[in-house]
This record gives sequence, structure tokens and C-alpha cells, in this order.
Amino acid sequence: MKILAITSCPNGIAHTYMAAENLEKAAEEMGTNIKVETQGSIGAENELTSAEIKEAEAIIIAADKAVEKDRFIGKKLIVVGVQEGIRNPKRLIEKALNDDIPVYQGGDSSNRDKMPTSSEATKQNPIYRHLMNGVSFMVPFIVVGGLLIAIALTLGGQAGEGGIAIPEDSFWKVIEQIGAAAFSFMVPILAGYIAYSIADRPGLAPGMIGGYIAANGSFYGSEASAGFLGGIIAGFLAGYIALWIKKVQVPKMMQPIMPIIIIPVLSSIIVGLLFVLLIGAPVAQVFESLTGWLAGMQGTSSILLALILGAMISFDMGGPVNKVAFLFGAAMIGEGNYEIMGPIAVAIAVPPIGLGLATLLFKNKFEKAQQETGKASITMGFFGITEGAIPFAAQDPFRVIPSIMVGSMAGSVVAMLSGVGDRVAHGGPIVGILGAVDNVVMFFVAIIIGAIVTAFMIKFLKRDITTTPIKDTTTQESPNASDQKVENITKLTDITNVNLIDTNLNATSRDAVIEELIAKLDSENVLTSTDDFKQAILDREEESSTGIGMNVAIPHGKSVAVKAPRVVFGLIKDGVDWHSADQSLAKLIFLIAVPKHAEGDAHLKILQMLSRKLMDDDYRDKLLHVQSDQEAYELLEEIQ
Repeated sequence: MKILAITSCPNGIAHTYMAAENLEKAAEEMGTNIKVETQGSIGAENELTSAEIKEAEAIIIAADKAVEKDRFIGKKLIVVGVQEGIRNPKRLIEKALNDDIPVYQGGDSSNRDKMPTSSEATKQNPIYRHLMNGVSFMVPFIVVGGLLIAIALTLGGQAGEGGIAIPEDSFWKVIEQIGAAAFSFMVPILAGYIAYSIADRPGLAPGMIGGYIAANGSFYGSEASAGFLGGIIAGFLAGYIALWIKKVQVPKMMQPIMPIIIIPVLSSIIVGLLFVLLIGAPVAQVFESLTGWLAGMQGTSSILLALILGAMISFDMGGPVNKVAFLFGAAMIGEGNYEIMGPIAVAIAVPPIGLGLATLLFKNKFEKAQQETGKASITMGFFGITEGAIPFAAQDPFRVIPSIMVGSMAGSVVAMLSGVGDRVAHGGPIVGILGAVDNVVMFFVAIIIGAIVTAFMIKFLKRDITTTPIKDTTTQESPNASDQKVENITKLTDITNVNLIDTNLNATSRDAVIEELIAKLDSENVLTSTDDFKQAILDREEESSTGIGMNVAIPHGKSVAVKAPRVVFGLIKDGVDWHSADQSLAKLIFLIAVPKHAEGDAHLKILQMLSRKLMDDDYRDKLLHVQSDQEAYELLEEIQ
């Protein structure tokens, strides 16, 4: 009998591979054939093929985040948390071999919404998650539509008494019409994918139909439409109505047609009638009033709006607050008001460009690695990627975030007062170059002013760095330790040596252990700042404990203070409390240090190597009983 499994945890690191390793070990002991797909932070590995799924008798999903299940329709399916895969792999396999487990029929969004752990649920409100799902699918339509219209006006427009217009018989008129068609999908797509996020596929059609009705006032006798506000309302209505109908118990013979006929039809009728008879006209009136109020903003009121939008965009650099302001600007584009998105487009670019400029002008404020990051930050800002500022904010949030907020606010105000408009839901100089911006000269002026303000705020707020000469460590390190390129890390001893091992740690608390291990790194000249790296380690511990259980803890930190990937191993005979999931005291401590630039690959590869090997009970027992640092090093050579 063949069993397939998928393991995944929210961070996609240790627990993902621990669960996979335990399932594979348990299956081998039980004489059962199993293949495990891991969905970690570096993507899906050991992927299940359609042929394997067809031949499989049962599927086990041990995951604490959403896993796509549609490929398993018609198969016996068990869905549990990742901890169950770690602690009770044999029981899961025994259950999978039992004929009593249910066959997955598909169309079950309730499981999908229940997948995230409670810790995740506290971080992200489901209403916000559903809304952002709709926005993510809507934005490409606005970008395509806006760019096509902007290009058509730039290349084919002719000046006249009423402004720039495109001749009716022109090729560019066709391009403009294609852009307008893309815009017309905006509200239906927004509503449809909000509903899809709530109720899965049965919610998609009623959501889009409700969105279409919201965008066309003729359905409810209004000259104005309900716009994006109506689309949001339609999406949530359709999603929750479809979800409610799904929960209704129906005869078995009706179950196959519920998701494709009954639910979409009933939901569409209910949402459509609610909009036509009750909701449409009042929402249209509210939206029309809002649009008129924004269009009439002048003087101090427009400055206040620009200040608010600039602050929101830069505050969390692509996070929830940023997305709310962005959605507002994108919605106004759909209503023909481009002067809201203009200041937003400036604010999007200011943080990464301003910080990049600061690294060029005020080198004494930044480490060498940060100066290199500044070059990439400017490039990201050029293409409207605010997240380019995140590495700087993560290192020094109390000085960097106020600096970029002030800069973005300054740039937004200049853009608002200059009448800068943006026809595309995007920002950065790229949209100006592509012709999507009205008053493009002042658009660039606003970005430059915002970036300069940001740079000088950094100069006044940020402290000068204390430079420490970097010594050549090649003679100090083991021949095995070394190159920071992740492709050269084939085993653990490539990035550790006997000097980075301590089998007699004296600390009696988690933080004291971390300090002892960091001191080992510092003695090998691996760090430019022990304080910065310690803070990176503690920040990671705040997210969730790195005590993975079974007397093991794997604290890890990513920081510009780290010169090259290294691992320090420490042994505490009596153990310390690391808030491990199984309540065991941590005795085997592996501290991982990686440079900030390697965060996407190095630490994940190291964690994967460690997690798999440390599932071996005999291996852990050997490590617990080593008598010297050299003996421990020889055992660590087995980790690859």
C-alpha cells in the first residue's frame, strides 16, 4: 500500500522537515511505502506527481497553514496539525491504513480557513485577508488598463479645446478601448475574489455577478454606480451567503451538484436582489458623495489628505496600513480621480530611494553591507517597491521609520499641490517614464524632494557607526569552515569548527546561553556587532520559540552584523527552559548566524540539514554524551 503525505508549518522551516522525517521513519518501521512532500520556505520539495496521487491509497496532510487539497479529490484524506506529524507519526499512518477514514469530495473551504494556527489568526484578521485577496487579483486589471490608456494618450493623443483626445479612427483609440475594457473588470474581480477567499469556488460566480451589478447603477436606477465600496459589500455578501448555503444538509444525491449549480445560483439571486432592491442606490449615493468631496478638496484639506496618505504608505512599507491607502488610491482611479493616486505613487518610491540616497551621502551612518543594500534599495524604489526600505527599518526602526514617514509626507504634499495624477495603481519613477502620470515633471520633483528629506532625517536621527577593522580569519578557521556562498554549504562542518563548539556551557537561562554562544562567534571575528546580532536572535525568539523539543533548540538570526554563515554548538548537561512545545529542557543548542543578504537560502538550508538529522534518537543521545569539543565536532560531520 502506498501513502502520500504533505508537511508544512507557518514558517516553513524546522517543523516542516521534522514531521516529514518522523513520518518516513515510522513508515519504514511499519513496512509501509510513503512519499512526503515538504512545503517549506524554499518552496515545495519532493513534489507528489499526478501518477503517484492516482496510485495512492490515502493522503496525510500534517500542516499548520493552508494546503491546496483539490488534487486529492476522491482519495482518503487525513488533515492534522504539523505537531501531530512530529509526535504521532505511527498513529497517523495506522489511521491512513484504516478503511473508515473519509474520502475527500472537494469544495471544502471551511478546512482551508481553519488551517492557520491560532498564532497566525491573531496576526491577520480574516476580513482583512479576504479583502486583500480581492485586491491582489484586482490590481493587475487596473495596472494594465491604466498603462494602456496612458500609452494611447501619450502616443496617439492630440491637443484640442477639451484637452488631449484620441481621434476615433486612430489605432491608438483601439488601444485606449482595450485599456477601458480592462478597467471595467476591476469591481467584479474585486468582489469575485473576496467571495472566493471566503467560500472557495462556489462563491466566485455570485461574487463577480454582485460586483458587476455594483459597478452598473442602471440595475438599481442610479446614474452613479456603487463603485469599489459596493464591490466590497457584494464580495462579502456573496462569500458568506455561499458559505451559509454550503452548510445546509441536503440529500446525498444532491451533494455533487451543490458547488456547481445550487450554491452559485442561489447566492447570485440573493446577492443580486439585495443590491437591486436595497443596497445599491444608498451605497452609490455614499460613494458619489465621497468622490465629489475628494474631487473638491483644495488648500489645507488636500494637504491633510496628502499627509495622511504619505504616512500610511511608508509606515509599514507594504503591510496592512500601506495596503489600505493603496486600495483607496486604486479605487479612485476607477472613478476617474487620478490626483489621489499621484501622491501615493510618490510616497511608494520615497522610502527605498531616500534610504539609498542616505547610504551614498552619509556613509558614516551605515555599515559596508548596508551601503551595498542601499544600491539595491534605489533600484527597487525606481520600480515602485516600497519593501526595499525594510532591511534598514528592521535594523533601526525607531530612527528609520520616522525618517521615511516624514519624507513620504513631504513628497505627497508636493505632488498633491502640483496636481500630480497617476492613472495606474503603482508607483515609482517607472510609471512616469511609461507615461501614466499627469504633470510628470512635478512627479519627479516630488520624489526627489521626498528622498532628500528622508536622507537628511537619517543624517540627523541616526547615529554614526563605530567601525571595526575586519581581520583575515582564514588562518584561524578549520579548513572545513567557510565560504559564505550557500551553494558551498554541503554539510554542517563547512560552517563550523572546533572553536565554535562548547560542550560545557555554564549558563542557566536562555538569554545567557545565547550570550555565551555569541561570544564564541565574536572570538572568531564572525560579527561586526554582537549587540545587533543578539537583538536579531531575540527578535526571532519573540515570534515563536526556537525550542523544537526533544531537548533541542535552534536559535537563529539574520543580520548585517554577520560576515558569513556560521553555526555554534553548545551542550548544557542540565538543560535550560526554552519554552519548547514538548516542555523538555533544551540541552543541545545550535545557534545559526547568517548574513542579512543570505536570509532567503542559507539559514533555510542549514535548518533543513539540522532538523532531519536531529530526528534520529540515537544521534541525539550520542551528542548528549560527548566528552569533548573534538568528539562533538566529529559527530557534527555527519550532518549534511
